[in-house]
Amino acid sequence: MDNEYHFVTHWQVQASIDEVMNILADATDLPRWWPAVYLDVVRLKAGDANGVGEEVSLYTKGWLPYTLHWDFQVAEVERGRRILIKAEGDFVGQGEWTFTQVGEWVDITYDWRIEAEKPMLKRLTWLLRPLFSANHHWAMARGVESLELELARRRAHSDAERALIPAPPPPTKRLPFVLAAGAVILLGWLILRRD
Repeated sequence: MDNEYHFVTHWQVQASIDEVMNILADATDLPRWWPAVYLDVVRLKAGDANGVGEEVSLYTKGWLPYTLHWDFQVAEVERGRRILIKAEGDFVGQGEWTFTQVGEWVDITYDWRIEAEKPMLKRLTWLLRPLFSANHHWAMARGVESLELELARRRAHSDAERALIPAPPPPTKRLPFVLAAGAVILLGWLILRRD
């Protein structure tokens, strides 16, 4: 289908898998530590001791001037290895976080396979796919940046030390810049496509 997307994102952070999984598994905390993307998250249903069965409703955005409403259910958790979610709403599909400890570092992969069901995305994917893809990559770059800051906050030994850690990147509000950048990207893509 024209509205299908498949993104694979790789992060590497200096942490333990448990530290990273504890942060990512608490969906309701996403707006606090990853506010550039997660505007609001509401838990609809609690999961079991590992989080399986948890259902949450999300209100999200990237740098483009639109928002997304979608829900996910935690379908599988292998503690220390992976988390699988099933999405529905403006996105339908699944996302899988996998974790590998490499010394003091964690290699993190997010494999996101979705169909865009938001009417604007669904109708314009044929034309704006590169722009929508860039929006996803921007959101994930804010994610690793925010995760590193959150790890530092959690490791701080005092309130004074914690106060020295910068706030995570906020949601973008630079609409004119975004629209201009989008127009340039779209124009370049259309020109390259004709050749």
